[in-house]
Amino acid sequence: MLIDKEKCIGCDECHPYCPVGAIAAMEWEGRSVSEIDQVGCVECGCCYKRSGVCPVDAIYMPKLEWPRSIREPFSNPHIKHPSTTGQGRGTEEMKTNDVTGRFPFGVAGVAVEMGRPGVGTSFRDLQTVAMAIARLGVEFEPNNPLAELMVDQKTGKFNEAVLNERVLSAIIELKIPVGKLKEVLAVIKEVSAKIDTVFSLDLISRVHPDGITPALAIAKEAGFSPRPNTKTNVGLGRPLFKEA
Repeated sequence: MLIDKEKCIGCDECHPYCPVGAIAAMEWEGRSVSEIDQVGCVECGCCYKRSGVCPVDAIYMPKLEWPRSIREPFSNPHIKHPSTTGQGRGTEEMKTNDVTGRFPFGVAGVAVEMGRPGVGTSFRDLQTVAMAIARLGVEFEPNNPLAELMVDQKTGKFNEAVLNERVLSAIIELKIPVGKLKEVLAVIKEVSAKIDTVFSLDLISRVHPDGITPALAIAKEAGFSPRPNTKTNVGLGRPLFKEA
């Protein structure tokens, strides 16, 4: 996003609409105008069409070239990812297991939701976490939009060209045998001290017939305090997955 300094009247009305605080006042040709920090801007569009806050239409979006163009689909939920044609930060795979059957008994899913409004995250931090986890032999979700940006999913390494790009949020999704979950959680806790952002940790596992959810007990053993926030999908309107 850019601000046309010729049009800007310096009202500062757009400043609070930026979720990463990338808009600030500056002196230009003897008057105060607003400017968008191009390093911090995640191209979410909140200051532009989504708010319509500028009274003189001084805010505009130039054509985004690669690799900067990847910022928009990860930050603006109305934009589709070129690789998946889906919207949002991740995929439906982990949230529709009743339909996809991706996580059978004995398999756990992990999602590291990195970045949030007010903070954002960089692909350098995403790579730091992905590479740390990859050493344990995890399987990254191939339908996640991050997968296309990895040059090697076995190591979790991203394309060098995107490492300095910032987005509002992105999700690292993977699956692992339940027996390795505690080890994965230990690595996530260790690598959390090496990144400059916030993240939420999601765990996915089947509920056993006796009502036990193995991932909860393992998370507690690994020193985490699981919160009872869950998403339950019943597959209404779509066939439910059936065990083989």
